[in-house]
Amino acid sequence: MQSAIRITTKVIAGNKLEIQVPPGSVGEEVEVFVIIPEKPPCRRKVLELLTEIRSRHVSRTVEEIDRELQEEKNSWDN
Repeated sequence: MQSAIRITTKVIAGNKLEIQVPPGSVGEEVEVFVIIPEKPPCRRKVLELLTEIRSRHVSRTVEEIDRELQEEKNSWDN
């Protein structure tokens, strides 16, 4: 029966891996699969994100916002 173990380790200096297998494996040939996890997309700086969000929305004055809110409230009564 073929057995397998899953070992998580870190890459050490010199781009090398160090793993330890269970006792009794000395001299045996083994296969090693290295799966490198996908890196998450680069995160943008907060100020860049805020600038983009602001550019998508039309600037409104306080008076315009208040008027729109009042119109919405008035529609509730109808």
